[in-house]
Formats: sequence, structure tokens, C-alpha cells
Amino acid sequence: QVQLVESGGGLVQPGGSLRLSCAASGSIFSIVAMGWYRQAPGKQRELVAVMLSGGSTNSADSVKGRFTISRDNAKNTVYLQINSLKPEDTAVYYCNARVITHSRREYNYWGQGTQVTVSS
Repeated sequence: QVQLVESGGGLVQPGGSLRLSCAASGSIFSIVAMGWYRQAPGKQRELVAVMLSGGSTNSADSVKGRFTISRDNAKNTVYLQINSLKPEDTAVYYCNARVITHSRREYNYWGQGTQVTVSS
């Protein structure tokens, strides 16, 4: 079993910044990919940014240039630096990890979500 613990959400004014963190723990042999999704009220969950084990990244066009994903491999932690926030960035942000466990099987895990609200 693997647990993902997120932190860093909150209320911020337009143009502000936040840094989200997601730490993975448990039966981890290796992490295939780790990243962030978001879901706004009434909308489907969408990819924000993901980092693969080799270090390559993929992100949504709507966040390029404003959001930066990074990771600390030693801590099994991924970060999302969010700058120049817009009201349309308001959503619950979910951490996602594809993990190969000690049983050598690959599983997909989700965090509990952290709320980001952009409002003046």
C-alpha cells in the first residue's frame, strides 16, 4: 500500500503564488510517474503537470509558463510551484503517482486533494 500526502493549498489573490507538495510513502520499489491533476466545480479532472521517472515532464497548455513541477527523489516528493494564479485556476488539486511496489506490480494512487482558491 502507498499513501500520498498533499499540502500547500489555500486562498490566494489573483497574481499570487503557491507551492504544493506531495509526499509518497509505503511499499515503494520505484515511482514510474508522479504529478498533479485538478478538478474544478462541475468540470472533469484534468492533467496539470506530470514528471516521469527519467525527469521528463508534461503539462497542460493552460499552465505552461506559470506552473513548474519538480521532485525530490530521495524524499519521494513532488512539488508544484504555481505562479501568476488566475481565478480559473481555482480547483481541488490531486496528487497522482504510478508506483511499482515491492511486489513488483504497478499501481495508480491518488492523494486526498488540496483546495486552491484564487479570489480577491
